[in-house]
Amino acid sequence: MTEIEELQRRIVAALDRIGQGLEGREAAGDAGEVADLRQQLEDERLANAQLEERVRKLKSRQEAAQAEAESAREATAARLEKLDKELQSLRKANQQLRDNNVALREANAQGVGDPHLINKAMLAEIEGLRASRATDRAEADVILSELGKVLEASDGEDETRTEEA
Repeated sequence: MTEIEELQRRIVAALDRIGQGLEGREAAGDAGEVADLRQQLEDERLANAQLEERVRKLKSRQEAAQAEAESAREATAARLEKLDKELQSLRKANQQLRDNNVALREANAQGVGDPHLINKAMLAEIEGLRASRATDRAEADVILSELGKVLEASDGEDETRTEEA
């Protein structure tokens, strides 16, 4: 029996040593796994930081584009207001011209050629031409401004395509 007890004790000791060896290997395996997980975590943090930076850049671009759009809207509103004033001036000058022409026709129908009415009609016509020229100029300014925006947008798209490539 003592031999059996001795063998049993030796088997238990061997099993303990095997268990300890396995635990050591598991711990070593866990350390490797922990290191691998830490590396993956660090990789994810780096990717997250890169994505956050891209979001910041996109947000900055969007804010700049919104500010530019607001500025363009305000400039367009100012140009349209100027154009509207010029059109009102043109309408007023044309109405004066029509009124003076009616008065001239009535004076001519009565056989009374009034030099004052002729001068007034000529002045109204000149004012109408000036207003018409100012309106044409305002329209041309609006068209040139819009064409400039289209060209700038076209250049911006080309630059964006170049940056993305």
